[in-house]
Amino acid sequence: MTDRAAVERTWTDVVATARRTVADGLVVGTSGNVSARVGDLILVTPSGVPYDRLGVDDAVAVDLDGRQVLGELIPTSELPMHLAVYRETPAAAVVHTHAEHATAVSTLVPELPLIHYMAAALGGPVRVAPYALYGTRELAENMLHALRDRTGCLLQNHGTVTYGDTLDQAYDRTAQLDWMCRVWLTAAALPGRTPTLLTGEQLQQVTEKLRGYGQRAPARDHDSDSD
Repeated sequence: MTDRAAVERTWTDVVATARRTVADGLVVGTSGNVSARVGDLILVTPSGVPYDRLGVDDAVAVDLDGRQVLGELIPTSELPMHLAVYRETPAAAVVHTHAEHATAVSTLVPELPLIHYMAAALGGPVRVAPYALYGTRELAENMLHALRDRTGCLLQNHGTVTYGDTLDQAYDRTAQLDWMCRVWLTAAALPGRTPTLLTGEQLQQVTEKLRGYGQRAPARDHDSDSD
């Protein structure tokens, strides 16, 4: 049985992340959506409700079959897309936005050019999922193909999807993706100039190096009689 306190904590984090997407300009109004997994439950933002109006009592949860098991508000229309990610990946959190630069890039190329090495943090070159009507199984299937061996993708004429082990990680991947799109758009817009791109070998070198990135666990304190 899912711990009630864990559900409340996670819902608070889901709402905070959704509000952050608005504050950072990754969505406008109620576009985009956020979810997180707690046990067998998926906590997800509701459809058409401003995030600043959501409180603890507004929690919305479904099971992995999409049956609503908590809350009175209707889940996001993009529920099929969120559920597809949880069924097919080890995701614990999913962030979907209509980020401006990423959406623009999704209309121009089938894959984000390797403009920056942070593509390695998403598993490699970021693909664009072919367009499909929002909220449909077709869109979810297109997204899964684009996410193969990746933790993020673009949705053609639509936006972004990223996932992670935590909401913070999923959000950071979204922000990095939109930033890379902005860099490529800026560089590609200069008349008469063509941006240099990374090679597959260069990206692989970054992938290897990122495996040791971050802080190591602190060393265990020595006993007073140790050397």
